[in-house]
Amino acid sequence: MSMNSESTLTRRRFLGGAGALAAACVAAGMFGLPALVLASDGPANVDEIIAKDLGAGPIKMEKVKIDTPPKAENGALVRMPVSVDHPMEKDNYITMINIYVDDNPKPLVGSFEFTELSGKAEVELRIKMAKASQVRAIAKTNKGQLYGAVLKIEVAEGGCAG
Repeated sequence: MSMNSESTLTRRRFLGGAGALAAACVAAGMFGLPALVLASDGPANVDEIIAKDLGAGPIKMEKVKIDTPPKAENGALVRMPVSVDHPMEKDNYITMINIYVDDNPKPLVGSFEFTELSGKAEVELRIKMAKASQVRAIAKTNKGQLYGAVLKIEVAEGGCAG
């Protein structure tokens, strides 16, 4: 049985084909094809994302504080301090704080875990916001209770908050 050299898969042909496929994937990404797939999924339902991440149940809008001005001077760098006024005791403590920006393509922008030894349930991060949006900070206790705060943050156009 003789093998035709054109039908034989060589390492060189395999690598050449793999390279061409990789280049096609990169080119498709540059021309927005993944964005079309994301757009067909529709806007993210942040309530569903929170329920998936932290568990379903009522969120008590208390104990959590987002200490950010309601107008960001620079959307590229929005300072986001979040604290929870809750005990950090052996059987009663905050296990997690998640930060969500409703109008982001991926709403979850930060997730932080705690133990009773953490002392305080507080974090500070810097986030990027292209436009005005609601920001949500949701804390979960070791008993599954959810506490939260919501703040609408306006982003100054061109970085000027005037």
